Amino acid sequence: MIDYAVVGTSPITEEFIKGANLVEGLRLAAVYSRSRDRGEAFAERFGAKRVFTDLEELADSDIDAVYIASPNSLHFEQSKLFLSKGKHVLCEKPAVLFPEQIDLLQSLAKERNLICLEAMMSMYTPARKALENALKKIGKITAARFDFSQLSSRYDLLKSGTIANVFNPEMGGGALMDLGCYCICPAVFLFGLPERVLASAGFLFSGADAYGTAVLDYDSMQVTCTYSKVAQDRLGSQIIGDEGGITIGSISKLNDITLFNRAGESNVISGEESKTELMANEARTFLNYIMYPENFKDEYGHARNVSRDVAFLLDRIAKSSGINFE
Repeated sequence: MIDYAVVGTSPITEEFIKGANLVEGLRLAAVYSRSRDRGEAFAERFGAKRVFTDLEELADSDIDAVYIASPNSLHFEQSKLFLSKGKHVLCEKPAVLFPEQIDLLQSLAKERNLICLEAMMSMYTPARKALENALKKIGKITAARFDFSQLSSRYDLLKSGTIANVFNPEMGGGALMDLGCYCICPAVFLFGLPERVLASAGFLFSGADAYGTAVLDYDSMQVTCTYSKVAQDRLGSQIIGDEGGITIGSISKLNDITLFNRAGESNVISGEESKTELMANEARTFLNYIMYPENFKDEYGHARNVSRDVAFLLDRIAKSSGINFE
């Protein structure tokens, strides 16, 4: 049994715990919150026996692993702390804000024989394999368009003058790191790193990017990634080849994937998967990598490589767009 703790008490943490509860071998042991009252209320809801308000004390405890869902700017230092204390780490995306940080975390994890994994939903869903197989059926691919534009629940708050973490660049907030990464990750695991990048963004009064576009230019194709926290997409994403195409309802979840041939005939290859199921996939993968490292050595290595490539590509896009977290 792997006893894990959670850092943060946000809705995403709730979804992860619900997903992890579906995975035999994982047990929620502790909750970290800056507020003792909030932490105790959260722990009572989900059956955790211990509450911490000091990260060092949690890192020094006898937990085996941690799920980190704090603001983006805290991910690196918190992951580094827990790895240095011998804990396996599953950290919400983006794992880091600066690419050199991912190398440091992965090196530290390797030195200590630990798992350090980025919680990117699309990497661990069975739909990823289904999508990869479908690519083989659409011929020569010349273009893809990935969009994740989702009107933020905090946008009205921002318009009233209050800056939440998701719109605060000092906390690593903004559209690229919050939503755009969900477009960049599939581009990387499907097509690799591009030869050239052209990107731009629009900014809010807080200094955070509100929306952006990145054109990933490969030798024989282009992937256009669009993302926004101030508007809602209704069209989804698509990949097109000379023998057919693929539509993707949700690029972040890889839900609603349909394959079309040249005649326009369609075949659904992946339907809906709930947030809880997606989180269960992440939790199960994390547990497998911890418990059976030799069996999943290659798979874990691939996940590490994708996270690293995504971190470096996000950095290229940020610099091209004028996004700055320092």
